[in-house]
Amino acid sequence: MSTPPGEYYTEERWQNWLDRIEEEGVDPEDEDSARLLLNLQDDAAIAIAKILTDYEDGTLDEETTVDELAGVREIVLDDIEMDDEETLMLIDGVQTSLVCVFYAAEEYVAEGPAEEATVADYVGAAADAEAEEDLDAALGYCVQAGTRIIDGDELAMDVAEDLEYGLVSEWVNGLDSLQTAMSDPEVVEEEDES
Repeated sequence: MSTPPGEYYTEERWQNWLDRIEEEGVDPEDEDSARLLLNLQDDAAIAIAKILTDYEDGTLDEETTVDELAGVREIVLDDIEMDDEETLMLIDGVQTSLVCVFYAAEEYVAEGPAEEATVADYVGAAADAEAEEDLDAALGYCVQAGTRIIDGDELAMDVAEDLEYGLVSEWVNGLDSLQTAMSDPEVVEEEDES
């Protein structure tokens, strides 16, 4: 069953995650705590995957798909008000990871998958560009990798593990969530305590 337009992701859903994270407090060293942040990220990636799946199935036309993606992006990338600076930084990391996912989804709808290289090649080129401090090029390569993932290519985890910590590793983290969501777009339950 397809999702009605405007219902792929709601502000209330995003806010519920933020409230839960604020209530529970987040410690990146604690596995359950880190999982909560990953679930927040995965939940948004699943919404994007569902939009893309409905686009590929012909349920959504290109214009509606772009509008739906923009709607989710506005919710997820909006500025957050929160007292705890550390928690705010961790959520900002999730938002940074998802920036690339949104661009990849939009690029995929507009242009289709990048054809010149593999996911690993694009990620490698992004890492090289980041090392040269060309962040626009680095993001562009990650976006191209993302379009390949949406098209069904695999992002091997050893590629991600070899990256230096930085923006490219954050973006690739988001692409990993997208890959998981594209292969299994099941909703992450907000109440899931496992």
